[in-house]
Amino acid sequence: MPHIELSLSVGDGESAMTTCRQWEAPVRASADACLLLDASGSIFATSPSCRAMLGLPDGIDEHRRGLVDGAVRLISFSAGGGVLPRWDAERIPPLQALNTGALARGLLRVSSSGVPRTLDAISTPLHGGTEIAGSLTFFRRC
Repeated sequence: MPHIELSLSVGDGESAMTTCRQWEAPVRASADACLLLDASGSIFATSPSCRAMLGLPDGIDEHRRGLVDGAVRLISFSAGGGVLPRWDAERIPPLQALNTGALARGLLRVSSSGVPRTLDAISTPLHGGTEIAGSLTFFRRC
């Protein structure tokens, strides 16, 4: 199976914040379920379909809440579907792309309004010059 790695970056003189700002409008306007995190793992921008899929309120982008700080209710794949421990939550694709600087893909479960959903997520790190500026993630329901 061929392997393609996607790397999205700007010129060396650009800052991490500039990189996130360049992706903010396209993410917010996207019809696809996509999420933009900044380098600290805080939600920078979301598309309407992403907010619906993850159970996020409108305006979540302005609060800059951490993805695993209660913004999204991540649950385990166990039969009981309990809350995912923080150490395990930090291994989901959007955060894994930030931590490793590499493309990340995997399944995750979220609970929105008490309804569990399994999502396929693919994330790529975004680079601002020589540093990781954030990650861009696309979701699909399984």
